[in-house]
Amino acid sequence: MLVASLLVAALIVPVVTTRPPLAFAGNIILLVYLFMLGTFFLALAGLDAGSAFGGMGSSREVAVAALAEPTVIIAVFALALRAGTIDLGRVVERFGGEPWLVANPAHLLAFAAFFIVMLAETGRLPVDNPATHLELTMIHEAMVLEYSGRYLALVEWASAMKLFVFMTLLANLFVPWGLAEPSGPVPVLVGILVLAAKLAVLTTAVALLETVVAKLRLFRVPELLAGSFALASLSLMAVFVVR
Repeated sequence: MLVASLLVAALIVPVVTTRPPLAFAGNIILLVYLFMLGTFFLALAGLDAGSAFGGMGSSREVAVAALAEPTVIIAVFALALRAGTIDLGRVVERFGGEPWLVANPAHLLAFAAFFIVMLAETGRLPVDNPATHLELTMIHEAMVLEYSGRYLALVEWASAMKLFVFMTLLANLFVPWGLAEPSGPVPVLVGILVLAAKLAVLTTAVALLETVVAKLRLFRVPELLAGSFALASLSLMAVFVVR
């Protein structure tokens, strides 16, 4: 269920063209539901192991998701209001036709909020450290500590897929340059090259961030996510103030 929900999410997100395979269902509300569905079953997997670590990691994962998912939907709604639609492909088309919209204050605030949520949802520093096995700090690793073999491979594959989907959303929704209608192999090839360039910039930014910041204490994570929620709310209000 974890892998399946993220596969469907990847099919409704504009990746290399403005028309994903499941474009008819590609709205932000369904996307948030799919993210929460995967998180729910990942938390169940942590509880199913029956270990203290699994229960601890599951409770932390659900707490982070409950704080992060509202920010996702508000940040993207700020873009949807400017585009006049909640369809992800049409939002990309709208901003692709007016590239200077990315310099709008509402756009920049939503980008900052979404970037923080991306770090939290994908278990990156300063929220979580995917390489740690310290019981006081781990979230994702606590849930999958008892798994091995193909089950662990599926969970790690789903985790990598979630990181890719979030980074693709960040790249294509907020900087929708290089995406076009799937009218032939050339636009698709251009979309792949542009996406690779944007993801290279984002991964470099995440890597630099992880080398200069330390992991936050667990009780400070809600403060960070509250800050991202405030940024998303400001971006939503700025839509009506700044035209």
